[in-house]
Amino acid sequence: MSDSADAADGGDAGKSERERIRERKLRALREELERDGEIGGGDASDAPAETPAATPSEPIEVDGPEAFQRVVDEHDVVVVDCYADWCGPCQMMEPTIEALASDTDAAVAKVDVDANPGIAQQLGARSIPTLLVYADGEAVDRFTGAQDRATLESAIERAA
Repeated sequence: MSDSADAADGGDAGKSERERIRERKLRALREELERDGEIGGGDASDAPAETPAATPSEPIEVDGPEAFQRVVDEHDVVVVDCYADWCGPCQMMEPTIEALASDTDAAVAKVDVDANPGIAQQLGARSIPTLLVYADGEAVDRFTGAQDRATLESAIERAA
């Protein structure tokens, strides 16, 4: 019954699904932390000493130019997803974007072009979705339109 209520709200159906995914991931991370005493299960000595920030397992919602710059500066490889909630191809890409965040070493930044038109213009996102790959603070790859996961994973590997 709540799904039909969400659908009646228009754009809220995607947000409620996103929230369910986030809650599920948060629960899984908490369980892993309680079980193993750490998230990721890897030895801390395996991590490179120069890594400035841990790579989040969820997309980072960018809410302004300073936040965007901070994400690009703090992470070695960043996939930037320029999207809009009303965009069909952007909605199709959502599971892929979330999988990239949780399954790769790249940080994933999401830029809502309606809420952040200045960042969209700065990035040259004239069509959506536009995906950019940053390595060491510099844009190294750009994709326009919906992309398959393998293409994006390949771009992340080249940037790493």
